[in-house]
Amino acid sequence: MSDPGPVTDAPPRLGRARDWVIGTLLLAGLIVAVSLTTGWRTLLAPWREFGIGEVLALLALSMLSYLLRAVRVHDFFRPVLQGRFPTVLRLSVLHNVANNLLPMRAGEMVFPWLMGRYFGHGFGRATASLVWIRLMDLHFLGLIGLFTLYLREPSPLWPLAGLLWLIMPVMLLPAGRWLPPLGDGRLGRLRRVVTETAPGSFSRTARLYLWTGLSGSVKFIAFALVLHHFLPVDLWRVILGVMGAELSSVLPIHGVAGSGSYELATVAALVPLGVSPADALAGAVNLHIFLLGVTLLLGLLAFLLPVRSLSVSRAPDARSND
Repeated sequence: MSDPGPVTDAPPRLGRARDWVIGTLLLAGLIVAVSLTTGWRTLLAPWREFGIGEVLALLALSMLSYLLRAVRVHDFFRPVLQGRFPTVLRLSVLHNVANNLLPMRAGEMVFPWLMGRYFGHGFGRATASLVWIRLMDLHFLGLIGLFTLYLREPSPLWPLAGLLWLIMPVMLLPAGRWLPPLGDGRLGRLRRVVTETAPGSFSRTARLYLWTGLSGSVKFIAFALVLHHFLPVDLWRVILGVMGAELSSVLPIHGVAGSGSYELATVAALVPLGVSPADALAGAVNLHIFLLGVTLLLGLLAFLLPVRSLSVSRAPDARSND
């Protein structure tokens, strides 16, 4: 097992000055756009129609999604994190909070930093592991896309396409093993890190994907219910709107707290489906408000979770203990 790389307590760089300027401009542009179209009073009015029970149910679904994501991280890094789930939950929630609040996806760097701070895990290996986790997230989004196409036009071809899409990761299990040795240089070290952090067996990949699917499904259910409340259109259109919001993370620009970029991606997904730009913007803003509310609430609660750190000199092998 290769060296995990340096462990540092230095806080991650939370975006460059340019990122914050662009993010702030996007936020300002969003405020102006809403003011000139729907108007804030009209846009926020449907919140009064939410019952307290509905809000608590949506909050519970969101909390369950965060919990399942933490279970995935806990499982991915077994056995080193075994028995330290409260700390893993704190790490996972704070990572997602940073992702939702910081511009230009600077929050992603919080994950490897906290892995080193709490568990002594090397920055490079934690970053590579996060890439594998994000690949599973993107793959599951593709599965949801196929499900949406089935809702729009039911056909036995879509379940078949979904099955083939699910089988695809099996072919990637030996990721990197077929590559020729690349020596001890930078490319060789990168190859070893990618190979060693990949899920190395079918059982591990299936288990991690199960957590990915459960957490993603719960989140999509909650977000689709919220968006549908503000945008009463067909369910498949609502789901594609949520997909657009989720894919805002891959945009080359990302506003402070996702403001502007989140709404832009959601509107871009909805308008081609026949939703008016004003209605799409209103739905996107309110969905984003729900996301930020959950983010801030769970972020504050995360600080109440205990921290049980583990000082280690070597990183765990993500493929062991299937």
